[in-house]
Amino acid sequence: MSENQPAGTAGPSRAPSPAVSPPGEADPRIRALDALVAARGRTALLTECVDEGELTAQHSPLMSPLVWDLAHIGNQEEQWLLRTVGGRQALRPDIDSVYDAFEHPRASRPSLPLLAPAEARSYAADVRGRVLEVLERTALEGTPLVDAAFAFGMIAQHEQQHDETMLITHQLRRGPAALTAPEPPDRPPGALPAEVLVPGGPFTMGTSTEPWALDNERPAHRRDVPAFWIDTTPVTCGAFAAFIDDGGYGERRWWADEGWDQIRRHGIGAPLFWRREGGAWLRRRFGVTEEVPADEPVLHVSWYEADAYARWAGRRLPTEAEWEKAARHDPESGRSRRYPWGDADPGPDQANLGQRHLRPARAGSYPAGESPLGVRQLIGDVWEWTASDFLPYPGFVAFPYREYSEVFFGPAHKVLRGGAFGVDQVACRGTFRNWDLPVRRQIFSGFRTARDARVRQDGAA
Repeated sequence: MSENQPAGTAGPSRAPSPAVSPPGEADPRIRALDALVAARGRTALLTECVDEGELTAQHSPLMSPLVWDLAHIGNQEEQWLLRTVGGRQALRPDIDSVYDAFEHPRASRPSLPLLAPAEARSYAADVRGRVLEVLERTALEGTPLVDAAFAFGMIAQHEQQHDETMLITHQLRRGPAALTAPEPPDRPPGALPAEVLVPGGPFTMGTSTEPWALDNERPAHRRDVPAFWIDTTPVTCGAFAAFIDDGGYGERRWWADEGWDQIRRHGIGAPLFWRREGGAWLRRRFGVTEEVPADEPVLHVSWYEADAYARWAGRRLPTEAEWEKAARHDPESGRSRRYPWGDADPGPDQANLGQRHLRPARAGSYPAGESPLGVRQLIGDVWEWTASDFLPYPGFVAFPYREYSEVFFGPAHKVLRGGAFGVDQVACRGTFRNWDLPVRRQIFSGFRTARDARVRQDGAA
């Protein structure tokens, strides 16, 4: 996903996230305030648990220094909420270029004249204090940018997306753990079917009513999707290890041309952060080395790795439309829900979101969050690669500007769905679309597989 979207020492696990009522039930001003406060609390957590040297260091050329993200968050908030919505005079127009994500690729950002940590914190806090005044005084109606507090929700989503990016940086950094969190809840006992049949027919994809939906989620439109089978849970580490043990990384036939070139050029033979030691697979996770849990969804795999596994398993990745139908379509009512379980925002019993835990839950967890057809963990735990390129929906209109989504449309980016444990609920819903280059592995990405359903002449699958 574009990081320019205003939309990737021990400490507590996370900032508390206020409960938010479903859109239409909560006052948009209160909802916006809650979302902004929750995002800033998480930003503080991610930037205060390490020293200044860690904040200014570039832990990977794939990522920005944490202090860049901190000031960028404040700068985007200033530009959109103070200047554009509030009509206020610019506080720091001199730094707009420094914190323009399109102008400066991540690898070059350490050489920029960045604000020092204390100055970055002071700037972001000053902006936020003024933004709260703007929120209190602005009539939240009249233009698309302020209707239902859209601009404030957009900035809250932007900050949470950068919080996810900073969490990825924490995973990439070397040294002792700086973050802690409780373990996810235990998986309930009982066997689950390996896959679920999703019946064919039309459903409503996207949204025209979700007040804080981004332009690429709009408009709602009908899609006719043939019947298909989809995995009940994401693919696990144990299942992926079987692919490795069977020589999957050495078999040219499973790989797309670009993927084969990528793994050969870089010597890739396992998910990122995995290593073999003494016959066991180990991984590094937020500063801790541990044995890879066989029953946890596999994490840190590229689209090419997910696609190769699916071919090896005699299956395929689901299309984006298939994924959304599995996640939102209620065959009994015929309507599309906001989430697999219904329209209420996610709770801790339904999905692993918001950095509540620092790992995916075991495959088959969160029965309260399953879809009407019984598919689990469609929201949270791991971003799920789909087979689809990132393309506009019919009737798409760029808003609030082309660089928000439109410039990324095309075959270069693949769509991911569902969110991950490092994604906050404000930036995750059944219609939410993430996208990235198919080579990306540092993101919290996993996948599930699908297959076509053979339909008899009587129409049954």
